[in-house]
Amino acid sequence: MKLLILGGTEFVGRAVTDAALARGWQVTVFHRGQHEAPPGASVVRGDRTDPATLAALADGTWDAVVDTWAWAPTAVRDAARLLAGRAGRYVYVSTGSVYRHPAGPGHTEASPLVEGSPDADAVAYAEDKRGGELAALAAFGEDRTVLARAGLILGPWENIGRLPWWLTRIARGGPVLAPGPRDLGLQYIDARDLAEWVLHAAETGLSGPYNIISRPGHATMGELLETCAEVTGSDAELRWYGPEEIAAAGLTPWTELPVWLPPGELYDAIHRGDVTKAHAAGLRCRPVAETVADTWAWLQKLDGPPPLRARTPIGLAPEKEEAVLRG
Repeated sequence: MKLLILGGTEFVGRAVTDAALARGWQVTVFHRGQHEAPPGASVVRGDRTDPATLAALADGTWDAVVDTWAWAPTAVRDAARLLAGRAGRYVYVSTGSVYRHPAGPGHTEASPLVEGSPDADAVAYAEDKRGGELAALAAFGEDRTVLARAGLILGPWENIGRLPWWLTRIARGGPVLAPGPRDLGLQYIDARDLAEWVLHAAETGLSGPYNIISRPGHATMGELLETCAEVTGSDAELRWYGPEEIAAAGLTPWTELPVWLPPGELYDAIHRGDVTKAHAAGLRCRPVAETVADTWAWLQKLDGPPPLRARTPIGLAPEKEEAVLRG
């Protein structure tokens, strides 16, 4: 298989590149050169938002294209139009955020979607991703487009900072504010499992939208944080706080307390989606212990802090956590 990856050097894109190379595929990575591409990939340098350098992809043929773009849909539109006659399939890594709020528990690929336009500049994450979906569909058609609607993504190379924040915080030790209840179910996807499914979809000729995420309750908040303590060898003491206590303390779910959401509409949208279609189409999700251990191993190899591209700062400030723990 000949694969073109638009990006391919950070988090999900890198996971796709690594997985494709491990399969022995011929991989071309088109990126700006801000990060090194994995060894073995052919590199084409350019900025997809610049027509002059995007033209570097005007020649060549590929069996499939993988695109993880998350900003102005026009970038997906222009790349997809350029490649439509020379690539067999377009796999666009989208998001479960494209479902209209409130998505509700058990939402499927047929649930209502937010508005979006392939001709829009950057608006907001959900609308940008929906515009990207429409851009891919317009160029490649429904039969040659895969929309991989990922949920919460964790794993090595994470550039958002959710699991890295929990690992580094728990490694620091001492009392840790743990958002509960402890048995609160989580639904997420390891970037490497997402990558393997994306390649499977390209290779087997799948098309259409898929909710690419684990089954609800694949892990719990307790399992996640206790595994962080185990793999880091920390003496951290997890002090569990319920949703009401956290709300009373003025803490912000998801950003100040990464991964965690209290039960309610947003929790249902993020952690209770229907994944029947994707799992029937080959999606497999590794255990949380493997995701946590491998992410910690990656963090230990870095010379400095992990790369971050989060749109909103992640994690709870130490002084704020201490104030809550003091009561």
